[in-house]
Amino acid sequence: MHSNPLTNISISVVSHGQIDLIDSLLHDINEHCLAAQIEVLLTLNLSETLPFNEDNFAFPIIVIRNPIPLGFAANHNQAFVKSSGQIFCVVNPDIRLHENIFPALLDCLKDAHVGVAAPLVVGEQGETEDSARRFPTPLKILCKAFGGCRGSDYVVKNEMIFPDWVGGMFMLFRRETFVQLGGFDQRYFLYYEDVDLCARLNLQGYKVALCPAAKVIHHAQRSSHRNFKYLKWHLFSMMRFFCSTPFLKICWRRLTQ
Repeated sequence: MHSNPLTNISISVVSHGQIDLIDSLLHDINEHCLAAQIEVLLTLNLSETLPFNEDNFAFPIIVIRNPIPLGFAANHNQAFVKSSGQIFCVVNPDIRLHENIFPALLDCLKDAHVGVAAPLVVGEQGETEDSARRFPTPLKILCKAFGGCRGSDYVVKNEMIFPDWVGGMFMLFRRETFVQLGGFDQRYFLYYEDVDLCARLNLQGYKVALCPAAKVIHHAQRSSHRNFKYLKWHLFSMMRFFCSTPFLKICWRRLTQ
């Protein structure tokens, strides 16, 4: 494994039997992002054989093999502990990069009031995905369940916007901010970790930034739409969030402002 004492960006990616997708992502990073000092923390949540040699990349890859599968929060939190960069980046396996987006994202993080920066997420056909949203509420969830409340919560053009929360498929933090938050809440096994974390950022006076100058492609898997186990996790996480202290505090603050 390469040694890189000047590492600035630590990228955490977790494989759930998705090593071929991650192979493509690593090659994207290798091709487009060499200007940044990068390390990748690759967590194998299931037993897999790597289809590549870690030494073939221009950045170090730290492989973490879990003896038992962990949830989204626990996986990225343990990767953070092993990371050395001043910037911590959480990336899903099904993300692809066609350019070096880190300069634009780091520019967004120069604002001390920004706690997390995220790129514009587009689908495989170039369509803008709904990755920047207002905090969910039970009423809005019911509205969507009955076919209403469609459309994006925010209009994304060329300027940076400050949504309530951004999707966890790509999030960039300053190291000290992630430490201040205590990382992701590990009581969530899957889903709503990103919503909860952005809610806690909000309560601590930070802003969530979506930076359209940075763009990534999302090959969405949408497991909860096809698998009852994932749908159950999604529903449990939703209910946990609606009963959580951060959600109740935000609701109270908005009612009293």
